Amino acid sequence: MLTVVTSSVEETIALGERVGMLASAGDFIALTGELGSGKTHFTRGVAAGLGIAPSVPVTSPTYTLVNTYAGRLQLHHFDLYRLAGKSDVIELGFEEYFYGSGVCVVEWAERLRDLLPVERMSVTFTYLDENARTVTFAPHGARYEKVIANIRRA
Repeated sequence: MLTVVTSSVEETIALGERVGMLASAGDFIALTGELGSGKTHFTRGVAAGLGIAPSVPVTSPTYTLVNTYAGRLQLHHFDLYRLAGKSDVIELGFEEYFYGSGVCVVEWAERLRDLLPVERMSVTFTYLDENARTVTFAPHGARYEKVIANIRRA
């Protein structure tokens, strides 16, 4: 486990960018945290780290549920805030993305419950104050232990 404190939106984006630079095909990043805690800013950083053009607006897919962006690897950005439960995920066919060759970043990942991939990196965002956040990384699998060790070194 790794805990990082960010003091600004820019620091949260930069942390996400480090994760994006370390990402490999098939990675699954499960984001949890309160509304407005930094999940989408972090995802913007992941996009930058994957080489997605800065001119491409990375926005939370609250109503579309998933946005896909082209970079070094495809980024599939999910926002499950509006889903009622895992039956919605199954019905919408999201699982095919979860085990594909792109990188999945899923906001409100706790809504997946037992559909969460066994191997994944969980990232939890917690408010400290108006600008500061605690970002906690938890690995689920050897691949993600290595990723977190590399984040720690950066």
